[in-house]
Amino acid sequence: MNSADVPTIQSADVEGLVTQGWTLLDVRTDEEWASGRIPGSLHIPMDQVVKRLPEIGNRVLCVCAVGGRSARVTQYLRGQGREALNVEGGVHGWAAGGGPIEA
Repeated sequence: MNSADVPTIQSADVEGLVTQGWTLLDVRTDEEWASGRIPGSLHIPMDQVVKRLPEIGNRVLCVCAVGGRSARVTQYLRGQGREALNVEGGVHGWAAGGGPIEA
């Protein structure tokens, strides 16, 4: 996979897209999720995405810690016919940009 092939958005654009009905999908592990997450995100760990695909909407913003795993999930979801974008910098980038984190 070439990361240049995966469409990304900046964390500053997340809230606007969520308002438009996009799902924010957090693909981190249970432990990472428990340590803090972006409010309103749906948690499906990366290793469960395939079997839980019916739970995932058609317009998806994928996020992980820094963007690597979510890029792979973004590419997979696009291959399944979904509109999917990777959130640049992941949860760490979101928090660094001043975005709220809930425990």
